[in-house]
Amino acid sequence: MKVGIASNDEHSIANHFGRTKGFIIAELVKGEIKSKEYRPNNFTHHSHQGTHEPQGGHHHSHASILSALKDCEVVISRGMGKRIYDDLRGANIEAIITDIADVEEAITAYFAGTLVDNPEKGCVH
Repeated sequence: MKVGIASNDEHSIANHFGRTKGFIIAELVKGEIKSKEYRPNNFTHHSHQGTHEPQGGHHHSHASILSALKDCEVVISRGMGKRIYDDLRGANIEAIITDIADVEEAITAYFAGTLVDNPEKGCVH
């Protein structure tokens, strides 16, 4: 299985899914990391902005990010908007918002069944 992890530095989990610089894609076999690749975030328009968007109803499509992560069964971030959280789940990709900052620790917790999803920590924008 493949797990996508939002990361700005290839070691820690990013605070915001849409504004991350890229995604670690870890291929896991029997709970062990078999391989990792880093995909730069060329998929979301947020990653190219220097500032936050104004609050309100922007209705951009998540089709490109969903397509880019379609080979992942799980996506982990330390924060994400409610719309992308719901869109990932609608695409049969488990979305997890975690408090854990370390990539390896989060993967270990996921396979141990102890990685807590905190959807209430998602942002609405």
